[in-house]
Amino acid sequence: MTAVLDSSAVLALLWREKGCDIVETYLRDAMISTINLAEVYTKCTERSVDPGVVASVLAKQSVTIVDFSAPQALLAGKLRQQTKALGLSLGDRACLAVAMMERATVVTADKPWANVGLNLKIVVIR
Repeated sequence: MTAVLDSSAVLALLWREKGCDIVETYLRDAMISTINLAEVYTKCTERSVDPGVVASVLAKQSVTIVDFSAPQALLAGKLRQQTKALGLSLGDRACLAVAMMERATVVTADKPWANVGLNLKIVVIR
């Protein structure tokens, strides 16, 4: 089954944090939205890690980068009301929107996502 990676899952993989082994099991058919990829690049820049390393790792693992579309943006906006109490960010909702439209599993390190109440399989890696 296809998986959509949240930025937290990719960062766990890059930094070899707890749960990275779970992320690795989803890489074969994984995708990440450009919104979440921007979050990963931002965190890398904050840690003085060349963002090119991220691109290389994702390419090596054949992770598909999905351009964030207008329909996904609309869905992410509509998810705000339902996810506001959980504190989900725009990036979080972007990930969920892509997964909903692709009918894919979501992989994240963010525990509150387990309670989001959407018709999605959400794998919380820690």
